[in-house]
Amino acid sequence: MIPLSVLDLAPIVEGSDATQSFRNSLDLAQHAERWGYRRFWLAEHHNIPSVASAATAVLIAHVAGGTSTIRVGAGGIMLPNHPPLVIAEQFGTLASLFPGRIDLGLGRAPGSDQVTARALRRSPAAGDAFPQDVLELMAYFRPAEPGQAVRAVPGAGLDVPIWILGSSLFGAQLAAALGLPFAFASHFAPAMLDQALEIYRAQFQPSEQLDQPYVMLGVNVFAAETEAEARRLFTSLQQAFINLRRGRPGPLKPPENGFEQTLAPFERAMLADMLSYTVIGTGEQVRDGLAAIVARTGANELMIAAQIYDHAARLASYEIAAGA
Repeated sequence: MIPLSVLDLAPIVEGSDATQSFRNSLDLAQHAERWGYRRFWLAEHHNIPSVASAATAVLIAHVAGGTSTIRVGAGGIMLPNHPPLVIAEQFGTLASLFPGRIDLGLGRAPGSDQVTARALRRSPAAGDAFPQDVLELMAYFRPAEPGQAVRAVPGAGLDVPIWILGSSLFGAQLAAALGLPFAFASHFAPAMLDQALEIYRAQFQPSEQLDQPYVMLGVNVFAAETEAEARRLFTSLQQAFINLRRGRPGPLKPPENGFEQTLAPFERAMLADMLSYTVIGTGEQVRDGLAAIVARTGANELMIAAQIYDHAARLASYEIAAGA
């Protein structure tokens, strides 16, 4: 089986807070390390009551400091929210603290709504400069040249693998042109996956970092001892998406029996489309589901997301997936 990794949004669940969320994230990372997961990535989101990973680099340090071998990184940093020099310094610091263990995935979306984007001082056209920002960031990690006016300290000369994240053809084209690994957000936006992978592989140009295409796909996994229990756990994620679309975001809610039956037909259709890259069931069902995704897409690695309300159930789901 191909490598498995973890995508963590540091979920804040109903009745809890960010402090407990951060404890749970570290606990999950420590278990994931023991279970053989390759990476543990955290994602930048803002103004979402159920996601505590807004200060992504800070949380990466928390997780990396409590583990010893698993790679820890950003999946991703929304680069147009930040000056490239600041990100180079942040991840140069992380790479200096935890050599050989830090990844930097980059996206161009705001990781928020437009009102929040303005609060971040992000201009509406910020995403247009994403390719130039990526190139500038990559330059800061190269060894400093004599007379170079601006250097990332720390950062210059450090090995920080860069990934391009995306859910569209734009990210696929950029990753191919720069010869970088490509992580696709199929766990919530799979519509353009097939086209994006075709473009990425066809247009890929080898680079110093990578000599051939490398694809990682996001997949939601809800695993339990029974399929019925796994499907019950899945309702927390379904509620999160529905409440977000209804303009009522909040902390991650506990599972709700029969939730799908309360939805309008168009809401059920929306969830089916958005969450089609979701594997639900027992260990055997998870193994077969993940194998089918790999066979269909040729993915080199899968990054598992699991927005599960109960921390013990979340651990169990990741353990079952690792065993599968």
